[in-house]
Amino acid sequence: MFKGLGGLGDMAGMMKKAQEMQSKMGEMQENLSSITVTGESGAGLVKATATAKGELIGLDIDPSIFQPDEKEMVEDLILAAIKDAQSRANERSQEEMSKLTEGLGLPPGMKLPF
Repeated sequence: MFKGLGGLGDMAGMMKKAQEMQSKMGEMQENLSSITVTGESGAGLVKATATAKGELIGLDIDPSIFQPDEKEMVEDLILAAIKDAQSRANERSQEEMSKLTEGLGLPPGMKLPF
């Protein structure tokens, strides 16, 4: 089709792939909002739920940890659960991104979007 244009035929193909990828990335970003992950600490006494985009959407605290003299421990457990949820959200986001970029010939571990 673009035989006489040298490398421009390849460029047209690359542009088409880039547009497809942009469309798929938009869909993936929407999907990340509906995927949830749960992080926990204290053997499940505190659980934090986040979307795969990292937005905290829920916090579940077992009532047994509400002891006035253990306030700092409870705060630490809450922070640990939130950090765990955020870490899991990041991992899940990367998994979804690698599914999207599979077959594009990009080097493994390449971070997208740029």
